[in-house]
Amino acid sequence: MAENVTPPAASGDVVPPQRPGDVERPGDVQRPGDALPEPRPDPRPDVRATRNDLRASHEDRDRIVELLRVSAGDGRLSLDELGERVEAALTARTYGELEALVSDLPAAPGSAAGVPPAKPKELVRIDCGSSTAKRDGRWAVPQRMEIKVRSGSVTLDFTDAQVTWPTLQIDADVHSGALKLITKPGIVLDTDDVTVRSGAIKVKAPWGPDVPATLRIDVSGRIGSGTITARPARPPRRSFWDWLRRRPRPPAPWELSSGRSPYELPPGRP
Repeated sequence: MAENVTPPAASGDVVPPQRPGDVERPGDVQRPGDALPEPRPDPRPDVRATRNDLRASHEDRDRIVELLRVSAGDGRLSLDELGERVEAALTARTYGELEALVSDLPAAPGSAAGVPPAKPKELVRIDCGSSTAKRDGRWAVPQRMEIKVRSGSVTLDFTDAQVTWPTLQIDADVHSGALKLITKPGIVLDTDDVTVRSGAIKVKAPWGPDVPATLRIDVSGRIGSGTITARPARPPRRSFWDWLRRRPRPPAPWELSSGRSPYELPPGRP
């Protein structure tokens, strides 16, 4: 019985390379003039999304709402526009929807997603003469700070700070200026190692000792005739229309978690 033998390819034919498991069949040989086979379409759908299509988080929505409130306080938005945009921001699902709400505001950030968080340092030095220095917003808290204040003021706001170390050591040398620490629930402050001559130290933590600690700040050094104060952020002021309508003032950031306020107005006052 004759065997089925594939004839050898003629001169000028292009023979595709053999792969393991392939079976050679007549017609597999490609001859000059034959049309090239069309590439097979990729059955997998393209799931790549642009930045504006990415989902927004609660923190992204809160950042846009705060920007809208600041813009309304500056007179750039009316009360009706503020209400509409805040409602749209709280229900927005993507970065693109959030950016559309602040695209016509000069203080609008370049991206609702923000930038990658800064890498915290182990040591930060601040030397303030008669000027002012401030760290606020989403700044990276280092492991140690050396602060020297002559006749100016240095403010460290921990309300929205990025805390990556469990402790912060502050070596303070305050002559006749001021060192201010804006704290929040969970921050424990220790000033027992500070030498005071004619100055003062004032620490205020109205949330009580039941709040779990997230950051411990140990302050050491000396005070000449200056001051070191630590207190929570003050609540935002009411607008004229809120005062006229006798609306309660907005709560401070730390009050949302603790439920009590040291700045509560006496009964009967608007």
